[in-house]
Amino acid sequence: MNGNRYILYIEDERAMFELVRQTLKLSGYEVKPATSGKQGLAMLKKRKPDLLLLDLMMPGVNGWDIYREIKSNKQLLDIPVITLSARPPDNNGYIIEDLPPVDDYLIKPFELSELISSVEKLL
Repeated sequence: MNGNRYILYIEDERAMFELVRQTLKLSGYEVKPATSGKQGLAMLKKRKPDLLLLDLMMPGVNGWDIYREIKSNKQLLDIPVITLSARPPDNNGYIIEDLPPVDDYLIKPFELSELISSVEKLL
């Protein structure tokens, strides 16, 4: 059981979040939502997750902004990040050229088994 593993999912599409949350809940993970980049950053600083699921395409503070913040913050730097986006990555997994690549990148729509496999690999 993975109930002690806390995953933060920053996603502005509620239906997508619910699908992912239910899938990971069945595998024993605790998944909390942030429905905007701004809310996600606040939650990251309040409670450090074991893993971050990150949508890249969001209005306002987007996934790229959040990733840059994480990788430039010593307290958050080591959080594994899986991006979930309809847009394929450029540059072999790099979403921002001057920062390290994300730990995994799933292109929407993806198979739920891919998500579970990726999460289990990183945790």
